[in-house]
Amino acid sequence: MAARKSDYFGLSYVVSLILAIIPFTAWILGIVTRFQEGKIVAGIVRIFFGWIVWILDLIFMIMKKEICRLLNV
Repeated sequence: MAARKSDYFGLSYVVSLILAIIPFTAWILGIVTRFQEGKIVAGIVRIFFGWIVWILDLIFMIMKKEICRLLNV
């Protein structure tokens, strides 16, 4: 199994971190990423609560190098 480079479309960690800092970009990419993973409910939650999850994404990207995954549904 190949290791993924980062959460946003396989981009490097630095590029993903820069994209995660920009609120609107992080919101859109977070939604698209969750739908690509097949996590429909998590994608819908990100649509409605994207600004709250954006803060969690920043914390997770800095500490764990991946976006926040509260729901795996």
